[in-house]
Amino acid sequence: MTKPAVFLDRDGVLNIEAGYIHNVDDLHLVPGAAEAVRQLNDRHLFCCLVSNQSGPARGYYPQSHVEALHQRLSQLLAAAGAKLDALYYCPHLSAPEGGTVPEFTQWTTWRKPNTGMLVAAAWEHDLDLSHSFMVGDKATDIDLAHNAGCTGILVQTGFGDRVLSGDYQHHTQPDYIAPDLAGAVDWIVQHG
Repeated sequence: MTKPAVFLDRDGVLNIEAGYIHNVDDLHLVPGAAEAVRQLNDRHLFCCLVSNQSGPARGYYPQSHVEALHQRLSQLLAAAGAKLDALYYCPHLSAPEGGTVPEFTQWTTWRKPNTGMLVAAAWEHDLDLSHSFMVGDKATDIDLAHNAGCTGILVQTGFGDRVLSGDYQHHTQPDYIAPDLAGAVDWIVQHG
């Protein structure tokens, strides 16, 4: 039997937006994020990270560094009694978008707003995308949600405060706007 999921972007949603994080110790959780994830865990909602991570394609650092960042993220969450049920990320980037490392320079269905990561997660974990939520801080996260048939929630941490301002013009209209992940989770619990 399929189940709903809550998909979470990483930078600006779970951890503080800091650009390309070159030092693993510079990854810090957004205040309240761990407690919000724990609230999802307590309600037995499948909680899954989906993140574009083009650092390897741009030659900023190896793929192992992205995995080390995710290990730190998982440890910080675990310290607060929270966990992610699955992690998916896309290290690829096409050449026109800035990819320079041949191993990672390619177009892929996994790069948001394409739906590859969500489809893979749904297939591997028996998830119902039509009853799932995507929480992100960028228009591409909301586009991903709508492309996959999910409910898209924009948080105003990270880049989220710019999506709706005059600085960031985009046709995407989120299904809900929350101040942060805790606010998004509160809304999911009420409406999911």
